[in-house]
Amino acid sequence: MSMIPPKPPNEDKLSGIAGLDQRSRDIFRRLVDTYLETGEPVGSRTIARILPSNLSPASVRNVMMDLEDAGLIFSPHTSAGRMPTQQGLRFFVDAVMEVGSVSTDERARIDAQIAASNRQRRIEDVLGEATTMLSGLSHCAGVIVTPKINARLKHIEFVNLGPGRALVILVGEDGSVENRVIDVPPGLPPSTFIHASNYLSTRFQGKTIDEVQRFVRDEVTSLRRELDEISARIVEAGIGQWSGDTDADDKTLIVRGQANLIDNATATNDLERMRRLFEDIENKKELVQLLGAADVGEGVRIFIGSENRLFSLSGSSIIVSPYRNAEEKIVGVMGIIGPTRMNYARIIPMVDYTAKAIGRLLT
Repeated sequence: MSMIPPKPPNEDKLSGIAGLDQRSRDIFRRLVDTYLETGEPVGSRTIARILPSNLSPASVRNVMMDLEDAGLIFSPHTSAGRMPTQQGLRFFVDAVMEVGSVSTDERARIDAQIAASNRQRRIEDVLGEATTMLSGLSHCAGVIVTPKINARLKHIEFVNLGPGRALVILVGEDGSVENRVIDVPPGLPPSTFIHASNYLSTRFQGKTIDEVQRFVRDEVTSLRRELDEISARIVEAGIGQWSGDTDADDKTLIVRGQANLIDNATATNDLERMRRLFEDIENKKELVQLLGAADVGEGVRIFIGSENRLFSLSGSSIIVSPYRNAEEKIVGVMGIIGPTRMNYARIIPMVDYTAKAIGRLLT
């Protein structure tokens, strides 16, 4: 994996990129395809050999000089071949690359793995297996962010912890257990907690936490008619702890296949960048926030190198796609982290298909 130096484009370079003719685009695409496959600088003779036209190495060299002036490629050493810059990779992904499709075998493997994992019932186990599978198919690290509670509820209980504090316990039908501490008025009788627990457990068994939240939010007046004022406030406070905010502590982060990143490293400086990347991944809060950026858009999103501060030192890329529940609401994000030198054309549709397969499972 080679570090791609960020080169912010200026207006002259942008106009140069927009004005590339078809021959320049063909040479640029061949250069990037070869670099992504080999990880080595690509020379004009190599490009001339693989072009369908009979261009001489000298003619290819002239085009490569124009591409370098446009900020799309650079030479890591004197008299060496050329490699894409970060700006060049972005241009390649956005305007030149021909995105492939998931092969029949890969589709079958993804579908079979998710179907087999689903027998485990715990959705977190299913997502973990899907992340491991995506890591194996892409030869990168698989990542997924999901709300901690996404199962249908079996039981809700409030437990008095002492003056002014109570514990809310949520048990899912899949066996998952979540609990939070909330603030309550001091001096409440035990019957208040029992009343609130019974109300929620009998009314909302089999519902998702989102469905309970919507009811509590929309039917506050009705809720207070059925419960006394204090019990209603406890219900609101307890359910409000799962309000779906973007705090990283309210998300589960699953990372699989970090060893693939080490396998992609080919030199000492690459291993140092891997060390930095592992430190970035350990910083759960920032990684969750980065993945959360996919929540605001449709389809696959790609962050290359220093386009995101989290990966600016490690020279890594991330490809992510959101997945949805039965209500078509985005509930999580999954994808891969890998070197900037990855097979984008193959991995992009793979991430997209896996995210949609997870969405079909949730529906």
